[in-house]
Amino acid sequence: LQRDINRDTRAQVSIQQQCVFAVYFPDGSVELDQEKGLEMRKWVLSGILASEETYLSHLEALLIPMKPLRAAATTSQPMLTIQQIETIFFKVPELHEIHKDFYDALLPRVQNWSHQQCVGDLFQKLASQLGVYRAFVDNYKVAVETADKCCQANAQFAEISENLMVRSTKDCKDQSAKYSLETLLYKPVDRVTRSTLVLHDLLKHTPSSHPDYPLLQDALRISQNFLSSINEEITPRRQSMTVKKGENRQLLRDRFMVELVEGSRKLRHVFLFTDLLLCTKLKKQAAGKGQQYDCKWYIPLADLTFQTIEDCESSPVPLVQDEEIDALKIKISQIKNDIQREKRTTKGPKVIERLRKKLSEQESLLLLMSPNMAFRVANRNGKGFTFLISSDYERAEWREIIREQQKKCFKSFSLTSLELQMLTNSCVKLQTVHTIPMTMNKEDDESPGLYGFLNVIVHSASGLKQSLNLYCSLEVDAFGYFVNKAKTRVYRDSTEPNWNEEFEIELEGSQTLRLLCYEKCCGKVKQSKEDGEVTDKIVAKGQIKLDPQTLQSKDWQRTVIAMNGIEVKLSMKFTGREFSLKRMPSRKQSGVFGVKINVVTKRERSKVPLIVRQCVEEIERRGMDEVGIYRVSGVATDIQALKAAFDSNNKDVALMMREMDVNAIAGTLKLYFRELPEPLFTDELYPNFAGGIALSDSVAKESCMVNLLLSLPEPNLLTFLFLLDHLKRVAENESINKMSLHNIATVFGPTLLRPSEKDSKLSSSSQPISMNDCWSLEVMAQVQVLLYFLQLERIPTPDSKRQSLLFSTEV
Repeated sequence: LQRDINRDTRAQVSIQQQCVFAVYFPDGSVELDQEKGLEMRKWVLSGILASEETYLSHLEALLIPMKPLRAAATTSQPMLTIQQIETIFFKVPELHEIHKDFYDALLPRVQNWSHQQCVGDLFQKLASQLGVYRAFVDNYKVAVETADKCCQANAQFAEISENLMVRSTKDCKDQSAKYSLETLLYKPVDRVTRSTLVLHDLLKHTPSSHPDYPLLQDALRISQNFLSSINEEITPRRQSMTVKKGENRQLLRDRFMVELVEGSRKLRHVFLFTDLLLCTKLKKQAAGKGQQYDCKWYIPLADLTFQTIEDCESSPVPLVQDEEIDALKIKISQIKNDIQREKRTTKGPKVIERLRKKLSEQESLLLLMSPNMAFRVANRNGKGFTFLISSDYERAEWREIIREQQKKCFKSFSLTSLELQMLTNSCVKLQTVHTIPMTMNKEDDESPGLYGFLNVIVHSASGLKQSLNLYCSLEVDAFGYFVNKAKTRVYRDSTEPNWNEEFEIELEGSQTLRLLCYEKCCGKVKQSKEDGEVTDKIVAKGQIKLDPQTLQSKDWQRTVIAMNGIEVKLSMKFTGREFSLKRMPSRKQSGVFGVKINVVTKRERSKVPLIVRQCVEEIERRGMDEVGIYRVSGVATDIQALKAAFDSNNKDVALMMREMDVNAIAGTLKLYFRELPEPLFTDELYPNFAGGIALSDSVAKESCMVNLLLSLPEPNLLTFLFLLDHLKRVAENESINKMSLHNIATVFGPTLLRPSEKDSKLSSSSQPISMNDCWSLEVMAQVQVLLYFLQLERIPTPDSKRQSLLFSTEV
C-alpha cells in the first residue's frame, strides 16, 4: 500500500498507519478493512491535490513569461515573433485552465470529507478533456526545437528560458526553484503517462458498490485508450532522469562496445545522455540480485573531442588472429546446432539453459575479439579513450549524434560521487540494449537471417549539391557485427554518379545491408597502418533490411536508399545457399567455365589451365599490394566480360585484363574454380579431406592429408600446387594487402573444396531447421583444409611433377 500511495503522490503514511488496514489469515490470505480502505481514499486524494498544486505551479511558470513576450512582439525590437510564442507555449493556457478548475472543485470536497463523498465526476470530466493533451503532444517536438533555435538566436531569451521561477508549494521546503523551459514543457508529456496510475490507485481503494466506482472505471478506460494511442511517441522521452535544478537528462542511445585499456580489450556498456558520455562495466550478478553497473569514466559533452591517431600518442590496435575468430564461429555454430537438436528431444529445459549460457559466453568473446576500427574520444584535459568498432557506419553514427547534441551543450560540469552513483544506478532502468547483440538473443520465431549470395547492382546517386569524386561501400552483418564486402569505383567530378556496377556478396545469417557514400580525398593517404581509419569523408549513409520474403523471388528487386538528401538506386537478387552449392556443367564444352579441368588442360596441351596462369600473372603484376585482394568483390559485369572472353578463346583477353580493375580479375579466377563441375579436390576425396583435418595426432594428420593430396588427378594436383605457391606469395604481403593465410583460406577454401550438391552434408540432412549452422560447420572444415596446406612448410610432391610444372615450356 505504501508503494501504491507514494508512486505519484506526496501523501506520507507511516508503516503503523498501514498495518491496521489489513487482516492476515494463517493460510496467507489478506482481507482489507473496507472502513479503513475508504479512509485511504482521502489519503490518495490528498496526494493528488498536492501533486496538482505542484503541476499548476509548473504551468504557471510557463505562463509568466508569455505576457511580456507577447507585449515585446508588437514593438520594433521583438524578442520572439507571435508565431514563435504560439508554437512554444501551445495549449499551455488551456491546460492550466483545465487543471485549475479540477483543483478548485476537488479541494473543498476533500476538505469536507465523508465516506460517501463523490469525486468520480471530476475525474471523468478531466479524462474527457485529454484531447488538449493530444494537441500538446503533437506539437511538443516542434515547440522544443523552436525554443532551442530561439535560444541560439537570442541571448536574452536563452537566459530567461534557463531560469524560469516556480513558486513554492505548501509541501516544498525550497522557497523558490529554477527550471529550464525545456524541462517545464516536458511536464505535461510526463503528466499523460502518470494519469492512469493515479486512477488505478483511486480505484483500488474505492469499493465496487460506491457511486464513484463506475465513473472512475470510465475515466480509467478513456485515459488508457488515450495513453496507448500516443505511447510510441512519448516513450523515448520517458528514457530520462531528473537531475539538479529539475532538468531532464535523457538517454539518447546505449550500446555494448569494446574499450582498449592498456592494450587489453574490455567489454563496456556505453550510455550517451543529452549532456555526457558514460562508460560503464556491467557487474557480475550475484544470486538473486539484479543488474548493476560500475562507472569507469564519464565526459561532459561540452568537454568531449574526437581524436585521430595523429592527435594522440596511441599504441597500435592489437589484432586478434583470424584463426581464433573462426574457431569461435565454429563453436557458436556447434552450440546453436546442439540447442536446436535438444529442442526436439524431451530432456527438459535445463540442458538447453546450459547450452544457452555457453553460447552467451562464446558470443561475448566474439564481440570482444572481432572489432578493429578505432573510435577515439578525449576529455578537456586531453586524456584519451579508445573504443574498437567493426564498422565505419557505426563510428560515423556515434560521431554524428554526439556532434548534434554538442550544439546544445555549452557548459562543462563535474559530478559528485553521489550524483555519479545515482546516474550509474539509473542506467539499469534506462538501458535500451539489455544483452549483447548476438544471435542467442533472438526469439525462436525471429528470422535467422539470410545464408547464401546477394547480387547487388549499385546504379546511380542523385541529390548531390556539388560535384564530387564519389564511391560507395557495402557492408552486411555476420555473427552480430558488420563487415565491409564491396566497393564501387570512384565516379569523378559529378553531381549524378552513374556506376551501374554489380557485386556478389556472401551472406552469413545477414539481416541488414548498409551503404556508405564516400568523397575520395585526392592527394591524401587513404589508410593509416596503425589506425586503419579511412580518411575519405563520409558524405551519406543508409541501410535497408534484407527481407527474406521479398528476396525469395528470382527476379531483381529494385530499391532506393534515401540518406541525407541523397538517393542511391540499387537492384538486389538473392540466391540461397542450397542453390549456390550446385556445380552445373557447361553445355558448351569448347569453353573453360563449367568444363572439367582435365578436358581443358588436354585441349590446351597444358599442365595448368591458361585462365589460371593468366589471372595469376596479372594479379602478381599489379595486385599484390591491393588491400583485400580476393576478398573484396570485383564488378560483376567486368567478371562476366572476362568469362565470355575466356570461353570464346578471345586473343585479346590479356589486353582486356590490363585495363580492368584487379579485383575483377581476382573475381574471375574465383568464379572459374567455383563453376568447375567438380571441385578441384574432387567429390570422391572430399569426405576423406574433411575427416583427415579433424585428426588430433599431428603426425597422422600430415601423413593422411599429404597422401590424399597426392591422390588427386594430375591436372588437379598441379593446378593446386601452382595456385598454392601464388597464394603464399600474396600472404607474404599481408602487412600491405591485409590478406593473411587465414583470410586467403576463408576465401578459397569453399571455392576449391565445396562438393557438388549430391555430396554435400546439406542434401542428406534430415534436419532442415539447422541447415544454416550445418553449412557453417562444413565451410569451416573446408577453410581448415586449405589453411593446413598453406601453412605446411613443404609438400613432398614427386619431383617429376613439380619440375614438369615449374619448368614446363608448354602453354
